[in-house]
Formats: sequence, structure tokens, C-alpha cells
Amino acid sequence: MVFANSFPLEAGNMTGFISGGLRILHSGAIFSTKLGGIALEVLTGNPPMKSIAKKLREAFEDLGATYIKLGQFIASAPSLFPIEMVDEMQKCLDQVRPVPIKDIHRTIQKELGAPVSKIFHSFDDKPIASASIAQVHGAITKDGLDVVVKIQRPDIEHVLETDMGLIQVLTWILEKIAPQFKSSGLTGMVEEFRKSILEETDFIREAKNIEEFENYLLRVGEARAVVPRVYHAYSSRKVLTMERFYGAGITDEVGLREFTKDPKAVLETALEVWFSSLAESGFFHADVHAGNLMILKDGKIGFIDFGIVGRISPKVWSGLMMFMQGISFGEAELVADGLIEMDSTEGNINRKKLIQDLDHVFREMFEIMEGLQAGDVTVVDDHKLNRIMFDIKEITETNGLKIPREFGLLIKQILYFDRYVKALAPEINIIRDQKKYIV
Repeated sequence: MVFANSFPLEAGNMTGFISGGLRILHSGAIFSTKLGGIALEVLTGNPPMKSIAKKLREAFEDLGATYIKLGQFIASAPSLFPIEMVDEMQKCLDQVRPVPIKDIHRTIQKELGAPVSKIFHSFDDKPIASASIAQVHGAITKDGLDVVVKIQRPDIEHVLETDMGLIQVLTWILEKIAPQFKSSGLTGMVEEFRKSILEETDFIREAKNIEEFENYLLRVGEARAVVPRVYHAYSSRKVLTMERFYGAGITDEVGLREFTKDPKAVLETALEVWFSSLAESGFFHADVHAGNLMILKDGKIGFIDFGIVGRISPKVWSGLMMFMQGISFGEAELVADGLIEMDSTEGNINRKKLIQDLDHVFREMFEIMEGLQAGDVTVVDDHKLNRIMFDIKEITETNGLKIPREFGLLIKQILYFDRYVKALAPEINIIRDQKKYIV
């Protein structure tokens, strides 16, 4: 049972207006304090970027959800930001202040219509995880189900909308005073960031995503992977109760070896399941970072947290295959044809010019490939791969192509997998071997 809004529309709007204004004032106060410190350092000398990054990260953590997510975005895009900034923002990945337990209990009662003690036999007040959008607690239901309860942070949607409005205004101002940012695609990235973060606040949508992936696994008879069962009687738009999984994260080498003697085989199974779901149904988990992929006690692969998913059409899939083959073989023509196939503008694209523009990217890629053939594994790192992908994105935009959002989600996910491969099975080449994992 979900409580309806008990306030009149006008009162709700006024409350939102006041809280939004207070949020903007709060943000301004924190930024002025931190940026004032940076300005003082600039006046007294040439401050190291590491010091600037630290103050900005501290401001993001003080401001909460939206800015923590923004820090995570910076951490995952090293081609766009200084390396000191990227390294500092890595700390945004796991340093989120817990929500006071009284607020967690209040949200559950409001959303499910009864106090926590009436719904659950036991509820662990210490969170399993505390992230920017929600907090996760362990619990046992009255009928003995061992579950995790994912609860949204109080008023998170309003906070996100207010913060994103402020960020969009700041982006507009930045593009006015520094025109070079207008051609960098910054506005598009901010809009994409806004869409992505707001999707994560609808737990009804997330529950449907989990069950869609589960239905795929059942339909194809894939028994090597599982998703947590959703308990709808204990769920709402802001509370999501699911089966609890026990196991180890995919990058936890010590934990992995408790459940398997062959971590490489576990990773290959995860790749097969993920690539196959993409090829067979066009549906894919678009946020399989280290915390969302587990090996369970029974040896199965557990996929969790379906707040961000992607769906691709056969046309985009066809273009993606051409693109990846072109990357694998170093053929600019195949990459260009793949990008054109994915294009949603249906305009007249100058294929020859696109291939020429891609040429400098491929020169860098050939240097990487030559280094690998010579046995130098240090030639490949996330910074170079990210820069190449963002260079390709910029080239497509300057050539009038409009590439679907799902392409960016796919590339991001492939880069995530690339990190796991380097840790567990460095002999695997995801781009070269992707067809191997489509079974």
C-alpha cells in the first residue's frame, strides 16, 4: 500500500519551492566556501590540481546525491578531466553518508503503510550499503524470507531535480563565458547525466527490469546466472524488497576463491550471459560495475541493481557489431559503416570524410596494438581507451551523426568489463573476442 500525497497541490508546490530555494542557497554556501579556498590558493601561488580536486570532492560529498553521482561521472571519464581530478573523484564511489535510521523507518512506514516492526520480523538498522540514491538494509519478513530492503533517501527526487536545474544553469553560463565548451558536447553530457540519474529513482521500473532479465534467463534456459526475486508486497516506488544474495563481488579475488577454483571461468560465464542477453533480446544490464556482479555460494553468477538498463534495436545491434569488428581489426571503414548504421538522423552522411576524420584515432589505436604485439601491456589503460571512445563520439557529432544513448551505455559497460578482465584474465580481449561470448 502506497500513501497518496496528503497535501493540496498548492501547498506541495509552495513546500517544494521553499525547499528548492533553501537547497540552492545551501549549495551556493558550500561552493562559495570551497571555491573561496581554491581562489585564495590561486592568489597566494599556483595550487596543485590535487588540492583543487580535493576541495571540489569535499564539496560534492557535503552536497550529497547529485554531486556524488557527478563525481562518479568524472571518475569514469578520464579523457575529459585532469588525472588528479579523476583520481580524487574515485573516492565518491564508496564514501556516502548513511541516512539516519529514523528517516529510513519513516519512509518505509509511509510507503508500505505500517511501521517496520509490523512488516518485518527483524530489520538490521546498520546498512549493508549506503549509496547516493538509496540505502540497503538486511531484514527478515514475518513469514521468514531473508531479504534486502532498498530505501530511497528522503526527498531525493526533489533534490535531484533542483540540483540538475542548477547544474544546467551553470553549464549554460560556462558555455557563454568559455565558448570552447559549447563544442565539447558538455550540454549533451549534462542532459544525459540528468536522464540517467532520474531513472534510478523509480523502483517500480527497476523491479520490472529485474523481472524482464529473469524472464530472459528462464526463456533461454540459462541456469548459470540469477537475479534476486522481487517481493512486490513489500515494495513501492521508493522501497524495493528483494531476495538476499550471499557471495563475493566479481573483483574480490580473495572472496571469489571461497566459491570457485577458477575465477577466469566465472568471468567468462558472466560475459557470455551479458553478451547473449544483448544479442538475443536487445535488453542489457547497463551498470554492471564491481558491486553489481557477484559469484554466489552455489557457484552461480548473481546480477543485481537494475536501476540503469538499455534496450537496442536490431539496427543498432548490427551497427555495433560492425563498429566492434572495425575496432578489433583496425579498419576505419568498418567503424564508419557501423556508426552510420546506428545513426538515427537518416541524413546524407559523407562517408569518405568520416573515415578521414577517424584516421588520427586509428593511428593511436595502431600504436597500442603494436605495443601489445611487442609484449608491452602498459600501452593499454582506461585513460587511453576512454579518450579514444570520446574522440570517436566527437567525430560522429561533427559529421552530423546522432548516435543513440544505448551506444554510450554499451561502451561504458564494455569498459567496466575490461577492468575485470585485466584483474582476472588479462589474456582475454573483450573487443576482439566478443563474438565468442554470444552463445
